[in-house]
Amino acid sequence: MNWPDNHCRIEVSLERQQAVLFRDGKKTLEVPVSTAANGPGFEEGSYRTPTGNFVVRERIGEGAPLFTSFKGRIPRKVWSGEASDDAILSRILWLEGLDEQNANTYCRYIYFHGTHAEEKIGQPASHGCIRLANEQMLELFDLTPIGTAVQIT
Repeated sequence: MNWPDNHCRIEVSLERQQAVLFRDGKKTLEVPVSTAANGPGFEEGSYRTPTGNFVVRERIGEGAPLFTSFKGRIPRKVWSGEASDDAILSRILWLEGLDEQNANTYCRYIYFHGTHAEEKIGQPASHGCIRLANEQMLELFDLTPIGTAVQIT
């Protein structure tokens, strides 16, 4: 298990639909997000966003073009606007839960990722992940090392 990096942390507010990245205690990036349409929760298959303490366990997509579509965390193609239920685009920051109730987060494939539905950013609309606009996902990815602490409230 990767223990949280005390120099870098992300705070996600479900209420405000917002993520804030802090580096060395200073607010570095603040972006609107889209969390689960079904609200918070921990059950597998619930399509809910888990809450509590997490760590970024994996970074996926380094160097891939903007709007790269991932299937099974493998870059497949550049998304060209086709309809999608929940496209995972641009980059992935894969979370691991550190609390008893969210310990299944990694197995649930809960990520920060870019989305095909940028018009829904700022409102709950995901299947459990934390969606960002693609340009902002690239920015967050570039500033976020493995081991970054994440708190979702």
